[in-house]
Amino acid sequence: MTTAATETGPATDRVITYSEAVREAIGQAMEADDRVFMLGEDIGVYGGAFGVSGDLYHRFGGDRIRDTPISELGIVGAAVGAALAGMRPIVEIQFSDFTNQAMDQIVNQAAKIHYMLGGAMSVPMVLRAPLGSGTGAAAQHSQSLEAWFAHVPGLKVVMPATAADAKGLLLSAIDDPNPVIVLEHKLLYRTSGPVPEEAVRVPLGKSAVHRRGEHLTVVATGVMVSRSLEAAEILAQDGIDISVIDPRTLTPLDDAPIHDDVSRTGRALLVQEAPGHVGFTAELSARIAESPTIYRLLAPVRRLSGLDAPIPYAPQLERASVPQVEDIVEAATTLMKES
Repeated sequence: MTTAATETGPATDRVITYSEAVREAIGQAMEADDRVFMLGEDIGVYGGAFGVSGDLYHRFGGDRIRDTPISELGIVGAAVGAALAGMRPIVEIQFSDFTNQAMDQIVNQAAKIHYMLGGAMSVPMVLRAPLGSGTGAAAQHSQSLEAWFAHVPGLKVVMPATAADAKGLLLSAIDDPNPVIVLEHKLLYRTSGPVPEEAVRVPLGKSAVHRRGEHLTVVATGVMVSRSLEAAEILAQDGIDISVIDPRTLTPLDDAPIHDDVSRTGRALLVQEAPGHVGFTAELSARIAESPTIYRLLAPVRRLSGLDAPIPYAPQLERASVPQVEDIVEAATTLMKES
């Protein structure tokens, strides 16, 4: 019998959108700590490309909500310097694709300073960036690049899938003494869910078990979490009962709940939007294969990923290039037949 998990956060009746949850986290952090400020393109009067910063400019002023020139390298470089000087900057990159322009500052500076200086300095910087497809933004504005960052020692990487996690994980990221990359799927901004009004932290490095089933374990990230939960309801009509686990933090990864559940169900389906080749789910698959969990498998581990191709502009092609609910249903059904 399926049971709802309790690891997903505190109970509350208040429902707000994902973007409101992000904005609330930033506002509460800024109210609590004068060192916290935000910088990025169009985050001031305009309110952000996706409306996330909203009224923060009017609440905190231009000194703490700093509208920047269009220079990702300069934005992140300024944030690294501010963090080294004792501030706690929150960088908003308009599209995660544009982190390309700042990779030296992210990968060679922010991620390595604490180690290279023997722990004498740290970079308490948060970099937020919307990622993913589904908005018709085409190949240069729709990528899922989480595996890039998860590969770099010194970076923590977070992918909130719910409004509550968007707030709670961001608050923990702001508290962290070292750089944290927070990747927010664009399609999730308008979704809603229960979110505590208080500044409740969700600890980094703790997976969430959203659903516990008997026959198959689905591990999903980002927007694929809600799609997997929707697929679970469809599969249940055919007698297939699945678990849905969201790692939430890719680095550090809490893989114990994944091993425990896969050992129990004997089947693992790993779902991501990013292309499969060298993707994050390849790491999950390897961890299962390299652990005693492999001896409990009833069928091979399966990955369901986006196509190894740039994201198309045409809506029907864009949709076909990444997993949808029906694809998860088909993959789970096929996996059940293989055992």
